[in-house]
This record gives sequence, structure tokens and C-alpha cells, in this order.
Amino acid sequence: MTISYDDFAKVKILSGSIIKAEPFPRALKPAYKVWADFGSEIGVLQTSAQVTVHYTPESLIGRQVLGAVNLGAKNIAGFESQFLMLGCADPQGAICLASLDPNVENGQKLF
Repeated sequence: MTISYDDFAKVKILSGSIIKAEPFPRALKPAYKVWADFGSEIGVLQTSAQVTVHYTPESLIGRQVLGAVNLGAKNIAGFESQFLMLGCADPQGAICLASLDPNVENGQKLF
């Protein structure tokens, strides 16, 4: 299915830096609770992320990620997920986070 550029532009994908991460034992699949700072306009948002294979909570702190921030909130095992952290699956299906190189200011829109 092809979508228009205008449709793609509606998804607000921004740069953010992870400021806090902790285990999420209530999640059905292994996951972390993650908080990321998306800059002065958006601020800090939280999400649940199934990234436990390649990352520890400590290794996530300070990592710059890409997040879809305007999809609306979703309740995951009693935790409000406010953005979708983006990544791709490795050959075994474990998520590898999308990142920026070099880093940019938090809150920058993906084009």
C-alpha cells in the first residue's frame, strides 16, 4: 500500500533522549518502562518497550532514540504508554532501536 507524503507527515516522529528506564514485571512479554525527553515543546513522555534482549535499563540511559509522539496513549498492563519508540527486529525477532548518528537536539522532527 502506498501512502501520500502528506499522510506520512502527520506522524510526528521526534528525537528524544532516554532519561529513565526500569524493568516492567507486569508486562506480558519482557519489557522496560522507559521515559524520554523530547525537548521543550513536548517534554518527557513514557512508554513500554520490549527491548530487553539487546539493552539493559542502564545501557538505555542517555541513548538518543526516535519516537512517534502523536499516536495517542495506550494502556499496557496498567502503565500509560505515551509514545512509540521505533526500532527494527534482528534475525531472531529481538528489537534493535532506531538511533541517530550524530546526535541532534531533542524534539527534532524526522523527515
